[in-house]
Amino acid sequence: MSFIKRMHAQARDGKEKIVLPEGTEPRMIKAVPLIIEKGIAEVVLLGDKQEVQDIALEHGVDLSGAEIINPVKSDKLEEYAQVYYKLRKHKGITKEEAQEKIKEPLYFGAMMVKQEDADGQVAGAANPTGNVLRSAIKIIGTAEGISVISGAFVMIVQDKDFGDDGLLLFGDCAVNPNPDTNQLAEIAVSTAKTAQDLANIDPKVGMLSFSTNGSAQHDLVNKVQEATDKAQEINPDLKIDGEMQSDAALVPKVADKKYPESEIAGNANVLVFPDLQAGNIGYKLVQRLAGAEAIGPILQGVAKPVNDLSRGCNVQDIVNVVAITVVQAQNC
Repeated sequence: MSFIKRMHAQARDGKEKIVLPEGTEPRMIKAVPLIIEKGIAEVVLLGDKQEVQDIALEHGVDLSGAEIINPVKSDKLEEYAQVYYKLRKHKGITKEEAQEKIKEPLYFGAMMVKQEDADGQVAGAANPTGNVLRSAIKIIGTAEGISVISGAFVMIVQDKDFGDDGLLLFGDCAVNPNPDTNQLAEIAVSTAKTAQDLANIDPKVGMLSFSTNGSAQHDLVNKVQEATDKAQEINPDLKIDGEMQSDAALVPKVADKKYPESEIAGNANVLVFPDLQAGNIGYKLVQRLAGAEAIGPILQGVAKPVNDLSRGCNVQDIVNVVAITVVQAQNC
């Protein structure tokens, strides 16, 4: 069974509710009946009810079974505005400003998740990543022991000798341009958790660098070495090693020569890149040159599940990301 099919099957085990704040976006509307028919999740669309229904009618979409909420007219508006004010008053926000901000669908949806009126949020078809992340950070916040949100890709390669039967997790390939030592350590911990929760694999984390086991001396190498130690402090049970080059992480024969004392080298199924340039370049090279399937980015490190879509996403992408978000919610 493919990774996505597993996500769909696992999502059907529960009754999680996912909020789609971009309720007037036609692709979101078209995804709703597929999500409901497949039993993946209960769905809440945000927006003016008449406008949402008119767009659905225009595209021949039946929204039966979906809940439509207009944040501006919601009976939860005052409660949500009060919670948001308490969260942000230290930043100088007024009660009036809090009420206006919570009327925005991204913020209203994030507050639904925080207040457990929904189990997760999926957005990004009509909003840039920064907007999606800001609402999540300001309202939901980060997971316990984690201060940074990051993005992982599930990479599925044709050669089953790599990773866990051809499946690997790459992080961070989407969010943090130049993580410091502590952030890099947290990214490693978060990516390992994503591997365990979504892919159901025993994570073996390789911390990547241009050096293997001290073969080069540089501040960039030191950062990866220190991040490896900090990740182990955060999660003493984590199977992690580094720094190591990518071939040492993936190929047993190379690992035997370069890093023979490591149990992770040659067997890594989670690869943590030292910065966003390396991560983004790395996943795209594997995707294009090796014909790998790249699923993501999957946001991680948020206290409750929020995921960001590409603005070029299609309807099936939305369905798939909703399924992934449901499985994340099941593991919260």
